[in-house]
Amino acid sequence: MHTIFWAGDSTVQTNDYTTYPQCGIGQVFPLFLKEGYRVENYAKNGRSTKSFIEEGRLQAIQERMGKGDFLFIQFGHNDEKREDPARYTEPFSAFVENLECFIRTAREREAYPVLITPLERRRFDEAGELEPSLHGDYVAGMKLAAERCRVSVVDLYSRSREALSQAGEQESRKWYMFFAEGTYKEHPEMSQDNTHLRYEGAVLYGSFIAEELRKLGGIYGKMVIDF
Repeated sequence: MHTIFWAGDSTVQTNDYTTYPQCGIGQVFPLFLKEGYRVENYAKNGRSTKSFIEEGRLQAIQERMGKGDFLFIQFGHNDEKREDPARYTEPFSAFVENLECFIRTAREREAYPVLITPLERRRFDEAGELEPSLHGDYVAGMKLAAERCRVSVVDLYSRSREALSQAGEQESRKWYMFFAEGTYKEHPEMSQDNTHLRYEGAVLYGSFIAEELRKLGGIYGKMVIDF
């Protein structure tokens, strides 16, 4: 049995009924895995590379991860919060250095690290066009870390921007926590959250990751089912 350990933030985390209908990508990713692969999801709401490491979450993964496992590393949303020194990382220095720490941890355990660029936020202008991203430097920083360390990278950022542009403002609402008052008895109030996902969005973006892993081939392509 191979385990995929997932390090990330709220876009990835496994949710329980108290946060329904919010759903993270790591929560649904087993849908795309072949027999013999499983997910242990350590992603947590609000974490950046910095806070994840400082809270001991990477160490917890290190203690369980072994030869032939995978470490999926997906950050960016909270690293860019300059107003919060407990989480902020500069995209071309501390962010890259922290990613390299994740990568070293995986390799020391003879596991395979995979970098996954951050999911795009759902932000449209008055004309209905997708707005410029706030993630740009962190996507570039992650790709820099991938190049330096010769690590495979899945560009979820680009795939999600493409999907959002094609779907448009109205159609893309169903992927995110964006819904009218009374839509859910568990969440009766209106929500206009353009960051966190519902089940349909988590499955869509999970499918993009699975497709990109298949394109990588080798040990990465072997884990995902054909669909």
